[in-house]
Formats: sequence, C-alpha cells, structure tokens
Amino acid sequence: MKTPDIKLNPAPRMRYEITVSVTDAPGSFDRVSGSVDYRVANDKCVPMTPISGATVVPVKHLAIEFKHAGGNVYKAVVFADLLQDEDYFGLGLCHWSLVGAGADFVAGSVEFSPSIYKEDILASKQVTRFFARKVYGENASDVRIDIGRDSRDAFKNPNDTFSISVKAEKKLP
Repeated sequence: MKTPDIKLNPAPRMRYEITVSVTDAPGSFDRVSGSVDYRVANDKCVPMTPISGATVVPVKHLAIEFKHAGGNVYKAVVFADLLQDEDYFGLGLCHWSLVGAGADFVAGSVEFSPSIYKEDILASKQVTRFFARKVYGENASDVRIDIGRDSRDAFKNPNDTFSISVKAEKKLP
C-alpha cells in the first residue's frame, strides 16, 4: 500500500484553543510541548493489505506549540479539520477525524503527559489528570512518560499529588 500524500486543509474552520493549567506542581518544567493526532474515520476508503487482508488506516501525528499564558497556564490552537479529505487510494473520499491532543511537561527524565480526546474537545469539557509529586524531576537513565490518573484517590498518598487540567474551547477561525 502506498503512503498517501496527506495535505493540509487550505481553509480549516473548526478551531479550538487548548488551555492547560498546572496546579501545585513541586517546581517548574524544563520543557513544555504538545501534539495532536488525526485518523481516517472511514476505513472503506483504504485498501486491504495483500497478505494479511487487514486495513491499515492512515494516521497523522503533528506537533503543536504551547505558549506560556502567564502563571501555570499554557495555550495552543488545534483545528479539528486541519487535514484535507481526499481520495488517496481510488476507493472513495477518506475523511480525516481529530483523535485528540496532548501536552508534555518535562521535568528531569519524566514527561507528564495529559491528553484530551475528540469528544471532550468538541464538547469543550475539561479533563484533569493527577500525578505523584515524588516522581517529579526523577533522574532515571530512561525517559519515563506518566499519563496521570483520573483521581487523587488513585494514589497511596492523595495529598502528595499535583494536577494538570486540559480544556478545549471552540474559537472563531
């Protein structure tokens, strides 16, 4: 199967501002970055692979820039319709769909990586993830990615945590 030439939508209109707020972190972060993921939503437009017969649906992972907005708040913009729908394989129009967006707050060898997914983005909901303070800034030899937990109560010491909240808000293009 050929790799499709994925194009950007020349006039995206579904603009969302992603706001990330950090509460009670034990220190600052070395780096803040982020990404957004897209996936073809209708797999009928994608051919089956010759040997396995499986359908490998195209995905696209793009970096987004979180800008410091003061205090412990960071903002980025994503477009739900950033990728151009197209007939990549001669089987009909492939429709791209937003999967989700994530932020990476790096302290030492630990990446604190909360995410927000399509349903919550489109509904302008807030998602909060909790992280153990004891792993902040760990200097392990390997990078560790921590996606957090849904509740402080998931930790042995709930009061020894910090949180990162992610919220999307629809904006005019």
